[in-house]
Amino acid sequence: MALGFGYRFEYCDRLSVFRSSWKSVTVTSGQQLAQPTFPRIGALVETSPGSYDVTGRPITLNMSNMAQLSNIPISVFPPEGTTYQTADQWYTSLAEMQLATLIFQHNDMISSEDDCRNKYVARQLFRRLATQGRLSKFGFTEDDWSAQSKSRSAPTTLKAPSGSDSFRLWSDDFRPSNVMVDDDDQILGAIDWEFAYVGPTQFILDSPWWLLLDVPEMWENGIDDWKKQYEGRLRTWLSAIEEVEQEMELDGLLHLAYMRESWESGRFWLNYAARRSWAFDTIYWKYLDERFFGERTEVSRTEELWKSRVLLLSEEEQAAMERLVQMKMEESKARILVEWEDIEARERLSSFLFE
Repeated sequence: MALGFGYRFEYCDRLSVFRSSWKSVTVTSGQQLAQPTFPRIGALVETSPGSYDVTGRPITLNMSNMAQLSNIPISVFPPEGTTYQTADQWYTSLAEMQLATLIFQHNDMISSEDDCRNKYVARQLFRRLATQGRLSKFGFTEDDWSAQSKSRSAPTTLKAPSGSDSFRLWSDDFRPSNVMVDDDDQILGAIDWEFAYVGPTQFILDSPWWLLLDVPEMWENGIDDWKKQYEGRLRTWLSAIEEVEQEMELDGLLHLAYMRESWESGRFWLNYAARRSWAFDTIYWKYLDERFFGERTEVSRTEELWKSRVLLLSEEEQAAMERLVQMKMEESKARILVEWEDIEARERLSSFLFE
């Protein structure tokens, strides 16, 4: 009888248990899926029978949730035929979709004026780092800009992957339950690839978010407890990775070293936040901001975090912040669904994008 690997994984905390399953999933979801490389970021489209090429825009889980759950107008998404030549271009697009969520989600997006300012400042700074080509280098040896890179006692030792000509297959929603195994724990196949696309190699160099089978933003005891529990599971996962890499002759990236440094440096959180609108704010202020810009000045309330970074914004960006605050506070007076004309939606988003 075929079972989803996730059913067994839920009860597996020790490396000695289901050892073959660990190996199989490690190789299948890690090393084997990382082998094919592609020249652009985007969706794989069948161009002729049995032949595929990167010719469409990525369709991400976050884009689906934005449209279905937040009523974000799809006209502000990248045009359908868009592909990306560099990782920096895709990080910038992800950052702009984070801004779009704040701008267009009419209901339940902000709780106060300061909450809106927090979310605006975080998104503008994140987008700026993306457009400057810094997010793709964060936590690697090429990272010479972050506060963390100047203060770490144990500097990173691994180079950033190519950001312009070699990208990997990625699926936003891939997890153990996608993998089908037989009674002997042999892999039969993987299912549910609707949110798969070719993405930055940086994504596959992070440890899997699904080691706890639930996302940090939905964890019952909060994200700090998720992080604590995840670290224990991560040690087991890295042990399995190490065993596989020692036993097999593998070409290309060695995931063990990259995954370990990803967690230690915070790259894991950067990539996760970039892909998840509803996790972005907590992760940015808790795990990224001080790594990027250094220790914050003390603020009296969590909702006033923006005050410690607002001067990093240009005068134009600061003025737009107050315009957005008033707009969102006025919107919060009525719980309705807003339908946007395509041109109007694109113009509104563009009015908050600054060079």
